[in-house]
Amino acid sequence: MKIGLFFGSFNPIHTGHLILAQSALNMTDLDRVWFVVSPQNPFKKKKNLLSEYDRYTMVEMAVRDNDQFLASNIEFSLPKPSYTIDTLTYLADRYRSYEFSLIMGQDNLTHLHKWKNYEAILKYYRIFVYPRGGEEAHELLEHENVTLFEAPLLDISATFIRQTIQNGNSVRYLVPEVVNEYIEGQGIYR
Repeated sequence: MKIGLFFGSFNPIHTGHLILAQSALNMTDLDRVWFVVSPQNPFKKKKNLLSEYDRYTMVEMAVRDNDQFLASNIEFSLPKPSYTIDTLTYLADRYRSYEFSLIMGQDNLTHLHKWKNYEAILKYYRIFVYPRGGEEAHELLEHENVTLFEAPLLDISATFIRQTIQNGNSVRYLVPEVVNEYIEGQGIYR
């Protein structure tokens, strides 16, 4: 089985994430997409980060009606901060019959050289890249394990969603309805 790993803080998960994951399934040979909730991205500050359990709950709620999607909390039990190569190594060892690939935005590909053991990621794993507005072509797009796939350019961000909530406005349609109900019911991001 070919699994695409979509790593993220998902603070919160939003409609754009789901559309990108579905586009990856439609445009590649992936069988499933796992949304890997990262407890702590080494490149991001933790101050605005909701608890990993709340973020995982929202992802799980958002994907439960699609049998090709899975919410994963695999990084919760791994050392922090979370490094992609460590997670990939763990998953490859645990699920030997699965083939794991990465799904990332073109902006992340531009910074891949800053990732821990990025050469091993490029050598041993396929990377499916979706375009991001304003990003120039990158030399890694020519790498044999890197494939650009088409996806709608959506200018939705978790930062915008959190700010909208803090301003007392609705995020209906920006996040799945179950996530919106969870955010309102828990009073988070206020």
